[in-house]
Amino acid sequence: MKHKERMVVLSGAGMSAESGLKTFRDNGGLWENHAIEDVATPEAWGRNPALVQRFYNERRSALLEATPNPGHDLLAGLEREYDVRIVTQNVDDLHERAGSTSVLHIHGELMKARSTCDPDLVYPIIGWELKMGDLCEKGSQLRPHIVWFGEAVDLMPEAEEIVRNADILIVVGTSLQVYPAAGLSWYAPQRAHKFLVDPNPPSIDGFEVFCAGASDGLRMVSEVLSRL
Repeated sequence: MKHKERMVVLSGAGMSAESGLKTFRDNGGLWENHAIEDVATPEAWGRNPALVQRFYNERRSALLEATPNPGHDLLAGLEREYDVRIVTQNVDDLHERAGSTSVLHIHGELMKARSTCDPDLVYPIIGWELKMGDLCEKGSQLRPHIVWFGEAVDLMPEAEEIVRNADILIVVGTSLQVYPAAGLSWYAPQRAHKFLVDPNPPSIDGFEVFCAGASDGLRMVSEVLSRL
């Protein structure tokens, strides 16, 4: 049986935007009219945890109304031909709902909560609401399982190792501007086929660039791969 090539996909907010999920970059640093500093930092949680909970409850409610788009479906389908590993900056579960089976969420997961006293205690959230007073098994308040600005991205070493083993690298829906995630593409082997899908692509060496949205661009990449 022929060994499947390892395809690594780095996905970002543009991937989810086609499913109607807004990002903080849509409005000049505001996310649903909230400054990032007020809802997505440890300091925000310290000042006003109820506001932070409400903000993420609203994001979760919107996510439950959203559905995977054709780009998500296409990536899931590529598992028939490739060993596909997705490393995503997105906190939604649309890749999984489309059928992708190997997804690493480096910035956390919206549909999970974690303990404020023990970060290893992580729980699924059923429905959209996480309340003040919802506690972990050690008696501490649960918070969104999200990597906030100013917090360490603990899954970066695992993400780097995944990219190091890529035969094919696809970057889609991310501007490669926000670190540390922006540096992940550097870990791809020289021999790997590299593709960048972005409607406003940055200047980047070594990539075949498709100036398109996520779904259209991934369709183009798939067509190119079929000819390799």
